[in-house]
Amino acid sequence: MTVATDSGKTEGQSTYYKAVESFDDILHYVGEAGRYQLFLFFLLLPFTFVYAFLYFAQFFITLVPAEHWCTIPELMDLNLTDHQRIALAIPPPTNEELKLESSTSFSRCFMYDVNYTDIFNKGIRKSDPNWPKIPCNNGWEYNYTMIPYASIAAELNWVCEKTFLSSAAQSAFFVGSIIGGFIFGYIADHYGRIPALVSCNAVGFFASVATAFCNSFWSFCLARLIVGSSFDNCFNILFIIVIEYVGPRYRTLFANMSFGIYFAAAAGLLPWIAYWIADWRILSIVTAFPMIVAFIAPWIVPESTRWYIMTGKPDKAFEMLKKFAKVNKKILQPQILETFEKSCKNAAEMDSAHRQHTVLDLFKLPRLACITIVLIIYWLLIVLVFDGHVWNMKLLDPDVFTSFSLASMTELPAAILLALLLDRWGRRWMGFASMFLCGVFSFIAIATPEGYFTVAMAILARLGVNIAANIGFQYAAEMLPTVVRAQGVSLIHIIGYFAHIIGPYIIYLSDVNPALPLVALGLISFVVAFLTLTLPETLNMELPESLEEGNDFGRGQNFWWIPCIKATPVLKKSYRKKMGLENSSFDDSIVTIDSTRL
Repeated sequence: MTVATDSGKTEGQSTYYKAVESFDDILHYVGEAGRYQLFLFFLLLPFTFVYAFLYFAQFFITLVPAEHWCTIPELMDLNLTDHQRIALAIPPPTNEELKLESSTSFSRCFMYDVNYTDIFNKGIRKSDPNWPKIPCNNGWEYNYTMIPYASIAAELNWVCEKTFLSSAAQSAFFVGSIIGGFIFGYIADHYGRIPALVSCNAVGFFASVATAFCNSFWSFCLARLIVGSSFDNCFNILFIIVIEYVGPRYRTLFANMSFGIYFAAAAGLLPWIAYWIADWRILSIVTAFPMIVAFIAPWIVPESTRWYIMTGKPDKAFEMLKKFAKVNKKILQPQILETFEKSCKNAAEMDSAHRQHTVLDLFKLPRLACITIVLIIYWLLIVLVFDGHVWNMKLLDPDVFTSFSLASMTELPAAILLALLLDRWGRRWMGFASMFLCGVFSFIAIATPEGYFTVAMAILARLGVNIAANIGFQYAAEMLPTVVRAQGVSLIHIIGYFAHIIGPYIIYLSDVNPALPLVALGLISFVVAFLTLTLPETLNMELPESLEEGNDFGRGQNFWWIPCIKATPVLKKSYRKKMGLENSSFDDSIVTIDSTRL
């Protein structure tokens, strides 16, 4: 262990600096949560808005009013109300239509095949159910009372047999996310985090503006695919930089509160921006504006010091640390930098030795392979449940703007609960409880009559999956071994994009039965809840460095260990005996390494 002696010690005292063996150690001297970290905390605001707007804007760009019916050209020039036209020209819904989302009292896809001019001239104002029926062949009319604008889906009539086109366009967005993940990940690793952040947001900005000029399904899909390529990295690159510069004991607070406050505000505000603008083209442009901040990022966002060190640029890293110390009003002694420089050289040598490892190494050892597969399935299902609850809002309440906004605001209490409890209850049991409650509230929503209570239960279910998703962000990073941690986390997130692709299609289960979307989400939530309990706990555990340590991680943990309950055993009795720990001096505090240390 390398220790630097304090040259400024008082007479008669022998004071020592904290060991400087890693980047987390140097933060102790430049400030772990000072002024600069607060500046970075506020800097996350516009980029979190970008993240939320990219994620949810397409939901409002493709909204279609539940009440729509066939256009009858012969009746359009007559002085008839919507109700009178429907009574004369639109048949009752078919049995299949009654099973569809937000079913109406009239058919949305069929019209009577008769001569309406003759019928109207004869004084007939109400249809005969025995008249022949045909599918709509002249377009549709829409009731814009609840949704006060025509989205691209309404303009291009993505309804009835073309309803799937909205979900297909959303899938194109997340296909772009997979492509962008590789492209901007490469830029971040080879050219720096700031170039990746700027280029990623620039692509998203121009593609979002281009979306406003789309006039067909294919042009819209292409634009959204390009917009999707900027999703995730538009925020995550800066988020990782910020968390990197925060001391380990403050990371749970900074990570959850920044994301919770800003994301909740952005996602809760977006529905009302869409409602007020009432134009999908202008909405696409307006939601792109926060990305403009990225163009000045090189002057306000610090480059990753870890990246400087990793790429052999320690001098630039030291300049950044000196800047941090100055802003935080800390004095960074030369001997501290010298000690840190030696540690950087050692880390660089270790990194060179580890570079031969690939993500495939995660599957070479049996237990580590099982952990990796469970983490992949765990994240995949959480994303599926999250997206399912987002898109299911279309089915639950006609006032989709209010219900969507309220559901989005659950990010804030989720962040507060995590900040207060995650480092006490641990990842395992809190992840289990949140997803179990998500499943319970999903089934309660099914059992209640349609109305505000159903929406309330669905919102509580959304709160549960929000908590689990936030836990999932850091769970894999804490559990996978250091030598393949970055590659492993990237693999998990990329596979998670496939859940984003299929998530919007969950609402089509309502074509079979209106309750099926929530049934599916509830059952998947229970599966994720119990799957969480098969993973090791990472709280207060020394994180694995090598593949062998990753394979043995959590091997001796007791299944019933709950960190905040001292009476629960940390290690199995058989494992303690094997390790020579079965004696009267054994207690539950064997390992006390900070779990946020990556």
